[in-house]
Amino acid sequence: MSARAPTFYAWLSLATSLVTITLKFLAYYLTGSVGLLSDAVEAVVNIVAALVALGVLTYAEAGPDREHNFGHEKAQYFSSGIEGALIFVAAGGIVWTAVPRLLAPRPIEQVGLGLALSIVAALANVWCAWVMLRAARQHRSITLEADARHLLTDVWTTAGVFVGVLLVQWTGWLRLDPLVALAVAIQILWTGWHLMARSFEGLMDRAIPEADRAAIVEVLDALRHRGGDYHALRTRMAGAKSFVDVHVLLPGGMSIQEGHDLVEQLENDIRTRLPHIEVLTHLEPLEDPKSWDDPSNPLAGN
Repeated sequence: MSARAPTFYAWLSLATSLVTITLKFLAYYLTGSVGLLSDAVEAVVNIVAALVALGVLTYAEAGPDREHNFGHEKAQYFSSGIEGALIFVAAGGIVWTAVPRLLAPRPIEQVGLGLALSIVAALANVWCAWVMLRAARQHRSITLEADARHLLTDVWTTAGVFVGVLLVQWTGWLRLDPLVALAVAIQILWTGWHLMARSFEGLMDRAIPEADRAAIVEVLDALRHRGGDYHALRTRMAGAKSFVDVHVLLPGGMSIQEGHDLVEQLENDIRTRLPHIEVLTHLEPLEDPKSWDDPSNPLAGN
């Protein structure tokens, strides 16, 4: 695991975004390119997204309390949803700026210096996104992943604008500049939609990945070699944590201590394989037909 807390990477993203927005708006000021302006507008979203991520990660780090018995991890899905919505706002601002320039084209000035500043900004975003993606995998944080992927989207945006501005210089076709800006708007809209959809899925208690579920089933199947069984296996994800609920059936003649020890071993085996998972077991007598009833979940097979 990373030695640094998730909030450290949110601060890193914020610092990087402040540097890149300065460089990008300076590039726009020098060139007058609406394509470079669209790139700078997206950098504004990066700053807001980093602030939202910082607030959400700080909140999510709080442990369980009286009102939130399972912790605050699920708040991370709000961050990716808000970031997706902000991208839609940025795209609208780009279109608002690009359309008038499409109708009344203007020449681009000081192209070399402007593009150099954009390249420096893109390199800063690449480095920050790479660091954050590693941290996102280590911390299982959708907030860090969303912020990192948005920064990578920003890099592709800068690359597209870079090529567009060069083509304007080579061809002299001034309307190509606002057309590139409109293409940027369409491209980041796709990113925003993806982030919002993933946020919605997380809030709907999506089941854990199949690979993780298979690892749990492998542990539970060992019960059948010891005279027991299980059913009603349910799983859900909540930010960096996942939760498992399962009914364990053991012979009625087994002592409470023996049943408790066996269930503890099962839970420990699952947590050893998947440390991010919390396991809740419900112990039932194997011989009682009612133990197999689960009216709250008609699809809960093994």
